[in-house]
Amino acid sequence: MSQKESPIQENKMGVMSENKLLITMSLPMVISMLVQALYNIVDSMFVAQISENALTAVSLAFPAQNLMIAVATGTGVGINALLSKSLGEKNFSLANKVAENGVFLALVSFVAFAVAGGFFSRAFFTVQTDIGEIVDAGTDYLVICCLCSFGIFLQITFERLLQSTGKTFYTMITQGTGAIINIIFDPILIFGWAGFPKMGVAGAAVATVLGQIVAAILAFLFNHYKNHELRLKIREYRPSGAIIRKIYGVGVPSIIMASLGSVMTFGMNKILLSFTSTATAVFGVYFKLQSFVFMPVFGLNNGMVPIIAYNYGARKRSRIVKTIKLSILYAIGMMVLGLAAFWIFTPQLLSIFNASQTMQEIGVPALRIISISFLFAGFNICTLSICQALGHGFLSLTVSLIRQLVVLLPTAFILSRIGGLSWVWWAFPFAEFISVVLCIVYLRRIYHKEIKPLGTETT
Repeated sequence: MSQKESPIQENKMGVMSENKLLITMSLPMVISMLVQALYNIVDSMFVAQISENALTAVSLAFPAQNLMIAVATGTGVGINALLSKSLGEKNFSLANKVAENGVFLALVSFVAFAVAGGFFSRAFFTVQTDIGEIVDAGTDYLVICCLCSFGIFLQITFERLLQSTGKTFYTMITQGTGAIINIIFDPILIFGWAGFPKMGVAGAAVATVLGQIVAAILAFLFNHYKNHELRLKIREYRPSGAIIRKIYGVGVPSIIMASLGSVMTFGMNKILLSFTSTATAVFGVYFKLQSFVFMPVFGLNNGMVPIIAYNYGARKRSRIVKTIKLSILYAIGMMVLGLAAFWIFTPQLLSIFNASQTMQEIGVPALRIISISFLFAGFNICTLSICQALGHGFLSLTVSLIRQLVVLLPTAFILSRIGGLSWVWWAFPFAEFISVVLCIVYLRRIYHKEIKPLGTETT
């Protein structure tokens, strides 16, 4: 029976108790994000067994990889916000068109990165370092990731469609399966186990894209067979300029915001390489380890965004407010636990990556100082996601731009000249503190202009 022939029941995002809904929506994604964080660490852990230069090569590739993820997730934010709002308004025809255009944009993004990666990967590394081993290994790694990036773009897009309709359990399966495949094939392809060729750093890239491709296939199948609120008609699809503009109206600021991380990482790598490549390896290790703290918060936010967007479309103010309060509370709690772990187990965490004595000496104070920023980051991340959910991507972009480019990089550079390498790390908590002030101002503004006028309806 088609949607037009049967009454549409109220989506759980509009009726379930806020705390239960947030947990139901977020927990599967938090778990899958933790699994992804695990495979990020395993990936670098095995690469570190090759050499410190191999670990540095993967670390230097991170800005380019992050840029791909930024485009995929940023576009996904636009899809998610518009699609959830359409469902809240019971506009199912528009929701289907948003989903179809989202898949189209994923394929366009893949083509762009495949071309760029194929032609410019080596130049990307030679700009950063003249160490031949790092350039060669990094180029092999990045070319594979770019040429097979259709996996990550389609995976994230199809997962966003599931999230927009509240079916986050299936995203846990797709992300978890992709991560497990990566973990299994990492040592097999890096070291040439079980009759496979020994591929070194390139093997880590193959394992990564293999997991992404399998996850994309699963996400497509779950949408086709389980996501009955959406009907993708790919054969009848025609690009819609109006819908694409709306998706990117929210998505482009999110893409730019996430891409700023690539620019920041590239700049930090240049600053750190002026001291030693070991410092760059430490910075790369930090990003792998901090994913265990940040990924669950991102999972929480992925559950929060469609709830807020749906209830905004349904004009249910109290549900929005309660969801925001709970999300911020949970995010801060996660960050406090992460801070404790970074301070108590610092040497043990570095040892996972076969850290030398020099790497330990640089890494222990670095991780402890940077992790102070966790105290502020939970609130900031939630606030930026709230802005995106309500269509104010520009506000999120402003905060990220100021934090990473206006404050963090210049502060790190100045501190590197004043106090040397040991002072550079203090730029991170300082930048995060500045962001708190901006986020408080923006959150108050959004509440008074967007949320408060909705009224007091609670059902």
